[in-house]
Order: sequence, then C-alpha cells, then structure tokens
Amino acid sequence: MSPIVLALALAACGGGGTTSTTVPDTTGNTRTTVRVYFLRDTKVWPVARQVPRGPVAAVAFSELLRGPRAAERQLGLDTEVHLPARAAVPAIRDGVAIVSVREFLSTPAQAQIVYTLTQFPTVKAVELNGARLTRADFEDFTPAILVESPLAFEGVKSPLRVTGTANTFEATFEYELADPDGQILADHFVTATSGSGTRGTFDLTIDYATDREGLGALIVFERSAKDGSRIHLVEIPLRMDD
Repeated sequence: MSPIVLALALAACGGGGTTSTTVPDTTGNTRTTVRVYFLRDTKVWPVARQVPRGPVAAVAFSELLRGPRAAERQLGLDTEVHLPARAAVPAIRDGVAIVSVREFLSTPAQAQIVYTLTQFPTVKAVELNGARLTRADFEDFTPAILVESPLAFEGVKSPLRVTGTANTFEATFEYELADPDGQILADHFVTATSGSGTRGTFDLTIDYATDREGLGALIVFERSAKDGSRIHLVEIPLRMDD
C-alpha cells in the first residue's frame, strides 16, 4: 500500500467518503454530488460534496468557502479562497456566473472559483469583479492530468469510469489501479483528444476484479520523454467495494 493510502485509510473510514449517486437524506430530501475545487501543489484539485438538489451552483460555492476537510488536508489540499461565509451568492445570467466580492482574490483563488462554478452546463464563464474568465485562463493552475471523476475517497466498483482533461506530450499518459494491498489490478495508457500544449478530454472505462474491500488508489502519470520516469503523478484514494 502506498504511503498516501496508508496514512489516509483510517480518516477515510471515519466518514471522509463520498458517492456519486443521488440519494435521499434522513429528512427525505434528495441530494446530489457536486465538485469543489481546492488546491494541491498550487494546482486545482476536485473533491466531492453531497448537497441538496436545487441551486447547486450556489451550494457548491458555499462549500468552497468552507475549505477542505481534515482528511483532504492530510492529502495535501489547501485553499486560497478566504471569504466570509456569507460572501455574495453568484447570480447566473445568460451562462455567466457573476461574483462580486470586496476581498482580494489571488489568481489561484480565482481558478478555484472558476473551476467550481463552470462544472455546471448552465455556466460557461465567471465574471469576477467585472472580469470575465473561463477555465482556459487558468492553465498554469491546472494539473497536466486532471481527473474529475472518480474523486478522492469515492466508493467505486467495476467497471470504473474515469473522466477528466489532460495536457500531456502527444496527448498520452498512463494509469494504474491499485487494490487496498497495493496490488495493481489494471494498467494501461490513455490518449486524450489533444495534448502537447492544448488541453483535451479523456473518458475511459476500467474493468477489474478484486475480493478486497478498503482504500485503494487510482494513479495517473506521464512518462518523461527524457528518461522514462513518472512525472505529473496524481494518486487518488478510492474506497473499493467488493
């Protein structure tokens, strides 16, 4: 088991997990999962939050203001968004989420807000204090391989669908899926729709078999053209269900 997975196993079992399904909560209200983007090594990194169905963009923004949870901070996540809990709720007009705040927003903080709000099909851009921004404005704060599903601590079963974006050499990278013992269940290479300076998308399905339940990991990385070493490596802890 890798050091990251080993260190986080107890935290994840203590309630850090999330699921991607829409389920009723204890009050009978239907809930859905949204992504909230924090920072890891100065790059945006999505996590899952289950929220009530309804104005999900506003709720996702509110969850962003709350910051990472303890288990996520152990994973190395942090935030540059330091706004009051009652900061202005974004208004969506003609595909643009309008956010007006008086506080200073660093460029990484702007990236977090733009990524969090543009996950929804009704939001194509974000207007921050008069400046209209999209994800393309924050390539420097986007990891070379950005996995947007599954997310950290999410419960998964075979077949596992993996989606996201990538900007790697010749649009290729590799993945490994490890079980709770660190054994590799599946590995292969992936080709995104574009790369080498232009961000593309990827969507793949991983079939695997395991009789072990617990915290495994999806590992994605690019091979260095110089020496074949692993670069741009991202390890996502996942709860594997038998």
